[in-house]
Amino acid sequence: MRVKETTPGRAVRRIYGNVGLLLSGKAVAGLMSLAYLIIVTRALGASGYGVLVLLHGYVTLIGAIIAFSGWHGIVRYGTIAHQADDHGRMLRLIRFMSILELGCGLVAVLTAAALIPLVGPSLELPPEAMALALPYTLAIISTVRSTPDGILQIAGRFDLVSAHQLINPAIRLAGSLLALAIGGELKTFLVVWLAASIAEGLGMWLLGLRELYRMRLAEPLLGPSRGALQENEGLLPFIVTTNVDITLSELGPKLAPLTVGWILGPAATGLYSLAQRASVILQQPATMLGHASFAVIAKLLAAGEVDRFRRSVWHSCGIAILIAIPVTLLLGLFAEPIIRLLGGRTFEGGATLLILIAGGRALMAGSTSLSSGLIALGRPAKSIAANLVGNLALYPLLPLLILVAGLNGAGWHALFQSIVIAGMLAWSFHQMVSERRRAMQVLQS
Repeated sequence: MRVKETTPGRAVRRIYGNVGLLLSGKAVAGLMSLAYLIIVTRALGASGYGVLVLLHGYVTLIGAIIAFSGWHGIVRYGTIAHQADDHGRMLRLIRFMSILELGCGLVAVLTAAALIPLVGPSLELPPEAMALALPYTLAIISTVRSTPDGILQIAGRFDLVSAHQLINPAIRLAGSLLALAIGGELKTFLVVWLAASIAEGLGMWLLGLRELYRMRLAEPLLGPSRGALQENEGLLPFIVTTNVDITLSELGPKLAPLTVGWILGPAATGLYSLAQRASVILQQPATMLGHASFAVIAKLLAAGEVDRFRRSVWHSCGIAILIAIPVTLLLGLFAEPIIRLLGGRTFEGGATLLILIAGGRALMAGSTSLSSGLIALGRPAKSIAANLVGNLALYPLLPLLILVAGLNGAGWHALFQSIVIAGMLAWSFHQMVSERRRAMQVLQS
């Protein structure tokens, strides 16, 4: 049996060590993303970029809804089996999750392909985009990679998770330069985006399987998955609820550009998406914190260290918010120059939109850590409830606000969503930790 690390200092150092690795890759990826974004927006303009965003957004939305993300289950149950040196149990879990994820991914591709003839015209996709729409459904492969992601987390290989973040932007940047050299047409950029998405998904599987082989487990990698549900009590409801939570959290950012395109057209979608991309710098540290901290806080909770678990989660949440504040101020002060720098003259007029979206992102900075905390507590339903209210119950307000306030209405909707979701998550986490502490006190008395 391995000795568990439960001291708060070590837990925090491990979380931020993992975050440092992830952010190092994200920083390089961010610079490459900025470079290819400037290339594509200037080559295609607001309308052409909007078409690219609409097709990619539609495909990845279907992937988010149908494809299965189960890395929380891999990390939670796989870590328990790995610490107990029960390699057979861990591998049966990984095989089961692989079959489930790949099967759902295939269904997502077929569904996206079947709906393209209906969705394409309503989004005003031009003929050149419709001609590539069917093969572009393979971009869903980029979303089918949570199982190998979980494997890398169990192995503590956050350096490889960081390196993986470079695959998509590197291909997009190189492809964008090539597309620009040969004429900069929309169809060329679509091919580049598709290639980057496929490489992103396959690359994670190669890294995960390679690391699984290097772990030299006392069982063959290939074999049956039978028994995975029975020997991991609560696995099925856990992975279903965490998958629903992830899906709901992704719905808002993916539905908004499609709704803008449906009501206002591709040019407005291009401007809205550019504002989203400009403010994504606020989301990345928070996402990395939540991603990197889950394995650590889950171990603290399993060891009965409720107070240290609580402090680690709130600490992660607080750091994410502190990082977001100065970035939000900079985006607010220089919104119009930033929009012009990133998009050029066809993207002017998005300053207010950027400020509203950036404000919403800042409010959500600590939400990923809070969601991870609720999931570790075995209460993913609380996180689901917050995302259900914010991303589905409030969705009908989006088209209404767009009709009333134009494109800025989408920004006001994003800000209101963030207030509701962040508030619900913070309250739920406080309540669930208090409940767990009371239960522990009863057991100890």
